[in-house]
Amino acid sequence: MNTNLFNIVLLSIFLTLGSCNLYAQDIKNKTNTIPSQKPKTNTSTTPDNKATTAIIAKTETDTIKKDSVQPKVFLEGKVKYNAEGYKKIQQKKKLITLYDKAELYYQDIELKSGIIVMNYEKDEVYAGRIKDSTGKYTQFPNFKQGENVIEPDSIRFNFKTKKALIWNSRTNQGEFNVKAAITKKENDSVYFLKNARFTTSEDVDNPEYYFRTSRVKFVPGKKVVTGLTNLVIVGVPTPIALPFAYFPMSKETRVSGILLPTYNDSNNRGFSLQNGGYYFALSDNYDLTVLGDYYTNGSYAMRFESSYAKRYKYRGNLNFRFENLINSERGYPDYSKQNIYNLQWSHSKDSKGSPNSSFTASVNMGSSKYFQQSINQANIGSNLNNTLSSSVSYSKTFEGNVSSRLSLSATHSQNTQTSEINMTLPDLQYSVDRIYPFVGKNGVKKGVFKNINLLYNLVGKNSFVTNDSLFFKPQMFDDAKIGLQHSIPLSTNFKLFKYFSGSASANYQEVWYIKTIQKNYNADQGQVVTTTVNGFDAFRTYNFSSSLGTTIYGTFNFGDDKKIKSIRHVMRPAITYGYTPSFEKYFDTYASDASGKMATYTRFESGIFGAPGNSNSNRIGFNMSNTFEAKVTDKDSTKVEPKKIMLLNNLNISTNYDLNADGVNTLAWDPVRVSGGTQFFDNKLNMNFGATLDPYAIDNAGRRINTYNINNDGSLFRMTSANLTMNYSVSSKKDEKDKKDKNTQSQRNGGRNDDLFGRNTIDPTGGKSQFDEEEDEGEDVITEFFASKLPWDMTFAYSLTYGNNNRESKIIGNSIMISANTSLTPKWKAGVSTGYDFVQNGVTYTQLRFERDLLSWRMDFNWQPFGNNANWSFFIGIKSGILSDIKYDKRSASNR
Repeated sequence: MNTNLFNIVLLSIFLTLGSCNLYAQDIKNKTNTIPSQKPKTNTSTTPDNKATTAIIAKTETDTIKKDSVQPKVFLEGKVKYNAEGYKKIQQKKKLITLYDKAELYYQDIELKSGIIVMNYEKDEVYAGRIKDSTGKYTQFPNFKQGENVIEPDSIRFNFKTKKALIWNSRTNQGEFNVKAAITKKENDSVYFLKNARFTTSEDVDNPEYYFRTSRVKFVPGKKVVTGLTNLVIVGVPTPIALPFAYFPMSKETRVSGILLPTYNDSNNRGFSLQNGGYYFALSDNYDLTVLGDYYTNGSYAMRFESSYAKRYKYRGNLNFRFENLINSERGYPDYSKQNIYNLQWSHSKDSKGSPNSSFTASVNMGSSKYFQQSINQANIGSNLNNTLSSSVSYSKTFEGNVSSRLSLSATHSQNTQTSEINMTLPDLQYSVDRIYPFVGKNGVKKGVFKNINLLYNLVGKNSFVTNDSLFFKPQMFDDAKIGLQHSIPLSTNFKLFKYFSGSASANYQEVWYIKTIQKNYNADQGQVVTTTVNGFDAFRTYNFSSSLGTTIYGTFNFGDDKKIKSIRHVMRPAITYGYTPSFEKYFDTYASDASGKMATYTRFESGIFGAPGNSNSNRIGFNMSNTFEAKVTDKDSTKVEPKKIMLLNNLNISTNYDLNADGVNTLAWDPVRVSGGTQFFDNKLNMNFGATLDPYAIDNAGRRINTYNINNDGSLFRMTSANLTMNYSVSSKKDEKDKKDKNTQSQRNGGRNDDLFGRNTIDPTGGKSQFDEEEDEGEDVITEFFASKLPWDMTFAYSLTYGNNNRESKIIGNSIMISANTSLTPKWKAGVSTGYDFVQNGVTYTQLRFERDLLSWRMDFNWQPFGNNANWSFFIGIKSGILSDIKYDKRSASNR
């Protein structure tokens, strides 16, 4: 039986898209022999404005008869689509039209647009924008395939070949925003762009800058290769152009690449290129940066920087810097050549990986004059560092009934002014936890007897003092001091008369040396000769000490109607006693001159743990600590309870009395030491002070004599020294007291963590701003001069030192230092670090800092106007790390 094919197709469409709006079409009647078995077509219908799903499968026929033309397979999966306006099907043209907030989903493809037209015969889809009631284009297409998102004006896409034509596409690739007039999608991994622009600006349609190119090959997530590329700034083409350009677009957080150098010039080293090199992204766990500097007079420098990390194990970084410095030209009288270096290593171990052991390292060592003489501008700001210090340590805890702990460390301290280096390599410490031998099974520690406890400590050191020029050379170990110290402290504590806390302790020590000395008078040389004796030797000492203290509270009430309601004074007096016997058995005699005059010495006197004493020590110590608090009426009238404020958080007074003093060689009383500290202005201003008060007078030679100062027509005490320091830090930010670590690299170099001594200039390879604090999120005061937020911070420090040891009565040190940073406008920032020395009558290290935020760009200017290292630098460049090499960096001639 013959049937009109149009009726069957129409019926199928109704069953498939029952809720869609259908439009009639003129079609010629066709007749065909219909197979005995009907094609199986899965359909589903949904109400209007619901997503519609269509699955078109292959046509099946029976074994009797087949059509001469095989039916076409449409797509390989479900197609879901929806539209708020209407859905229109044109069977003759094989088109489905979706209008107003149209959506189409197929496999990993998501397409949203004002209008979508799908041709299911050609397996193509077209999407474009539509006009609103005002005639303005709206509902731009949003095409998403996998992680790639494109927002064009219109798009044409083929489901089978995955090819596409895109007009005015906008897409984001890593740090880049890309816009192209025409984009041809060749496949999932290759795009060809025509008349494209690349920028890191957020507004790709109106960027403050972009790179314009006519032809581009774009591989998402990997690279961009362009033809002739021109830099356009604020819509104005610049003469900066390249015949071709390559931009890496890897999704990896670290990508290997070239680091372009910075041009510089020097008064005595010629022209230079600084901080050029290569970054190696070796793996996810570690990397390597190799940088170099070169000067036309032959000076050069190398820097090797590596960071490493392993989750739940460890993390750290290693930096090594070497510079070969040549001053002037060979043959001139001021010609010189030297090598300087610096090594920095930081390592920390995650406690989760091994809770019973730890390994840490903080190393900063090298040439003492490295930061003062370095030609690399990145080190400016660290040239005032006076000390380099290092520490590497490993520790392990051994669990058991009685736990113990082993620690191995190496320490290093280097004075950059004297070039003296003190180093301990290694430092061994082993200790056994406290043992209470007389505690019963109930574990109660009550009373003098049951509180008796003992420890065991072992300390081993190999220490030496050397000079910068001998560092890491065999000679540095010639005068090494090696020794082991065993100690067993025994102690207990108790209560006395309910209000007094007492303690008593005894300590036994045994010291082992492998080197001792011997002194003899050499008649031929006419002097005493000290000879080193190699071999094991030891001495043993013991001592006893005790203490008794209490706490006294005093309150002075002034009345509830007074502003100051009461003052509370807490005193903690303590008296200590210590006794160490004489160990004369370890002393020998020698002739000190040709007359045979005898002197005493101990063969252990040059040991690292000291030597035993040949006279007993019998001393009483006095100490009193004080705190003063006040209760005042709270400024907030809603508060019922008075406010507590600290007047003095510590006021300490201490001295000692020698019971064995003979009044000739030794005096009974030690000078009284007074120290204290307090805070003002909501704890923002910290003030600390100290003074040394001597009860004895001095003679004309400045020596202390056994005569009290008051009996020598003086005061009760003679002030021999005093000091006062104040530190004040304030900011418009409410959490100012939590602000810290503003100058991390300077601190790592051995300097301060604030910017009182200036900031290190930015690392040209880092792209980070020197104003690295976060923008203020809180409310700032709007001043009468500037109707906008004005974030600022200020750090202030003052130091005063007084000396009067020999009646000189003069100010030894008196200086003030100030650092301030502010935002002059939302885009302009400024900072200054300076100070004044009132003793030397001169301005201290001064640095002026300015920065301009240019949206996608950054510009800053740094100026150090005074001193031997006076310099200035100007920088402008793109913020984005991927384009950090596009910059202009000009620095003044260095005087170093």
